[in-house]
Amino acid sequence: MATLELQNVHATVTEEDEMILKGVDLEVSSNEIHALMGPNGSGKSTTAKVIAGHPEYTVTEGDILLHLEEDDFDDIEIPPDKRTWSLLDLDPHERAALGIYLGFQYPVEIEGVTLSNFLRTALNAKLEEREALILDEDEDETDEDEGYESDPRAGPEDEGPVSVEEFHNLLEEKMDLLDMDTSFARRYLNVGFSGGEKKQNEVLQAALLEPAVAVLDEIDSGLDIDRLQDVSDGINALRDEQGTGVLQITHYQRILDYVEPDMVHIMLDGEIVKEGDADLAKDLEEHGYDWVRDQVYGAA
Repeated sequence: MATLELQNVHATVTEEDEMILKGVDLEVSSNEIHALMGPNGSGKSTTAKVIAGHPEYTVTEGDILLHLEEDDFDDIEIPPDKRTWSLLDLDPHERAALGIYLGFQYPVEIEGVTLSNFLRTALNAKLEEREALILDEDEDETDEDEGYESDPRAGPEDEGPVSVEEFHNLLEEKMDLLDMDTSFARRYLNVGFSGGEKKQNEVLQAALLEPAVAVLDEIDSGLDIDRLQDVSDGINALRDEQGTGVLQITHYQRILDYVEPDMVHIMLDGEIVKEGDADLAKDLEEHGYDWVRDQVYGAA
């Protein structure tokens, strides 16, 4: 079982003095779904980006730890000295390799790169980087100078840990799990996708990469009821079928009717001020964030 642990995390916008996160403590483990809720500007998306290692933000105090167990990776045994990592010591791609996934609120479009080629490139890069981190293998400096061996726009080459045939079988399996049309795999990444299709694609990426913890930043925004159900089914499958821990960031109770959280955390002004079970989100929907402010800070 893997656990993502935020310990007293303070963070600012890089090269600015304004403190956005003011002592965030949070734990998310495998097979758990947590909801992080709060009004605009409370620090929810900053929390997500800090976990992933976005350079726009600087952690000034505290730590972000990823705890792993010996058998958390199917293809490699994790030695005792490699079972706890400070994410603050790692680049974003290294965090991803060890099992951190960030699903974006506004997924980007990439013309000329098919979804299939993008996902296979990402999967092979993750597996190779993970092996290098666990086994202390140094990256070949000549590879860095020369760039990638293959261009994903040129189509798949049968190189890397996962062959073309293996990957397509895996992709078909994951798309079937999420009830997605397999024709999506041949389309350019998010180009011409509806808002709901883009969000469903974010869940597909998580299903394929099999992270320890998936951080989903307002993945429910802009979804109609049918697509919300599809995306919710995918999130539930991440936990139920793969054992992924999920940190679901949202403003609203609506998605939590379909994805019942094990724990709800409410954030105000850069701090988690209240926690509880799924009923807390229902209370919040009924009473609003002023109700929480009054409870935490007292009525004005």
